[in-house]
Amino acid sequence: MPENIFASFAISGQGMSVQRMRLSAVANNIANANTTKGIDGKPYKREVVVVRAIPGSPFEEEVQQQIELKRTSPDHAPNARQGTYPPDYSVLKARTARDNSPDRLVYDPTHPDADEQGYVHYPNVNIVTEMVEMISAQRGFEANTGVITAAKNVARNSIEI
Repeated sequence: MPENIFASFAISGQGMSVQRMRLSAVANNIANANTTKGIDGKPYKREVVVVRAIPGSPFEEEVQQQIELKRTSPDHAPNARQGTYPPDYSVLKARTARDNSPDRLVYDPTHPDADEQGYVHYPNVNIVTEMVEMISAQRGFEANTGVITAAKNVARNSIEI
């Protein structure tokens, strides 16, 4: 039983780390929304966080079973089963990548970074999209803190029994 609670803490901690990465990417994107030239001389490219389940983890197996709707009865979900987690309970891997969508072109022949046709290449950052990403990451972080709180309450109530 304690292993399951600590696994819940570890997995939710990983989820919170992913949401923190998303918030950091959003902050970078908003800060560089008007950066027309980076170190490489090109406009800033939007950062996105790519998250994947670690192949072969019990988490991925459970997700696949739910997707395939393998159930003992149509009326209820399958019983929880013990999985063998890696020692660090890793179920996710996340990394930051660059969004290669085209730059935003704005006609401004007076701008110092305008090309021969008078267009300025601005980053592919949309502030509205970034705000939606920020709210989504915040809600994901709150959901993971809720899981940790629920696991703590289960442990506390189990001890009181």
